[in-house]
Amino acid sequence: MADLLLAHGYFLEDDEKERAVMKPYPPLGLLSLSGYLKREGFSVELFDSTFSSRGALRERLERGRGVLGLYTNLMTRPPVLAITAEAKARGWTVVLGGPESANYPAEYLAAGADVVVLGEGEETLRELLPALAGRGAHRLQGLAGVAFRDEGGAVVTGPPRAQVASLDSLPWPDREAIDHEPYLRAWRERHGEGSVNLITARGCAYKCDWCSHAVFGHTHRRRSPANVADEVAWIRDRYAPEQVWYADDVFTISHRWLFEYAEELRKRAIRFPFETISRADRMASEEVLEALARLGCRRIWIGSESGSQRLLDAMRRGVTVEQVRSATRAAQRHGIEVGMFLMWGYDGETADDVEATVEHVRASLPDVFFTTLAYPIKGTGYYEKVKERVSLPRPWAEAGDRDHAVAGRAGRETYRIADRWLRAAVEARRLEGPSPEAAREKAAEAEAARREFRHAFAEVPA
Repeated sequence: MADLLLAHGYFLEDDEKERAVMKPYPPLGLLSLSGYLKREGFSVELFDSTFSSRGALRERLERGRGVLGLYTNLMTRPPVLAITAEAKARGWTVVLGGPESANYPAEYLAAGADVVVLGEGEETLRELLPALAGRGAHRLQGLAGVAFRDEGGAVVTGPPRAQVASLDSLPWPDREAIDHEPYLRAWRERHGEGSVNLITARGCAYKCDWCSHAVFGHTHRRRSPANVADEVAWIRDRYAPEQVWYADDVFTISHRWLFEYAEELRKRAIRFPFETISRADRMASEEVLEALARLGCRRIWIGSESGSQRLLDAMRRGVTVEQVRSATRAAQRHGIEVGMFLMWGYDGETADDVEATVEHVRASLPDVFFTTLAYPIKGTGYYEKVKERVSLPRPWAEAGDRDHAVAGRAGRETYRIADRWLRAAVEARRLEGPSPEAAREKAAEAEAARREFRHAFAEVPA
């Protein structure tokens, strides 16, 4: 029996939206934990639920008992709670980690979990596993980075765990612990090319007030360029993907690191097309854009969020609308596509703010854009602003922070109209040159959606 069975609560079969997109990636966090713990002498098994089923996981839980470690995030509260209950019924000790359980440790402990890991998991698990074997789940006093219930049932939170100082000291993700072929096959069948994910850093030092920092805090720690290049070379030789996804919060946060990394890959004759995420203010330099192009950047995603500077300032984004537009144009000049993240419904948004966002995207013309409705995540500044007006449409165990309703805010249907308006307005702009008549038709469609949105927005109760 392994010292630890690692799993997560995400099942592709339950995610209709992702099945339509079909761009799945392996659970890097669990792979990282597996690699570290194996190096430290522990026996670890990883059950990757992505392409599996709840029935298969249930069968695995029935084949013995031990310590089950579950990763939690915003999308997986109900399945994680269900898995926890099933595991406990079969005699397992359940340890939860990740941003979701870190925000709700008391609730998850009340629902049956034995321990909640707070922050990074590597060093905490290295100490926790022998403590569970020797002391039990109710006698973990003094152990850093955990929350648990003592023998009287009271929730106890240990001292904070120091973060891993050097990411180079950690082994690479234990990719051999799972089968990567289903991921590569899904990508190639749907998109004609396989993609592999990796990270070069942990954390983000910026303080956007809607963003959760429950695991890494407001820090930014980088692997060395050589360490990342070594892993990329191994990925190339092992999986031969057509592209990679650098899953960093802000890939270009350190320009010095970026230039050194580009040179490291050049020396090794490695060049992968890739996608990643950045900030507009970290793409202002021609040097940066040239380095990204040399590295093979095919698309960079920018957190634009809004075309209203007033809202950006309220979000503590630290960027201007003009910086976003300028960065978009500059990246496209270097042959790099731009993806833009947009957010509807932030606290205090007006119909004029929405119109400013539509005009902003229309003027910027990113290659792709993605909208979401702002959701208050516990522990964020945004949540603190609106928590007195927040409610869930279903009991806590059946919903997540993404389902939060905010009193006084327009509903999802109203913002679906805003989406129609936005997409029609942008398409009209794209068609102006090649097809003026089609552009006029799209512009008329956009105007109709604009009027419909403003009418619906005006009906929202204060």
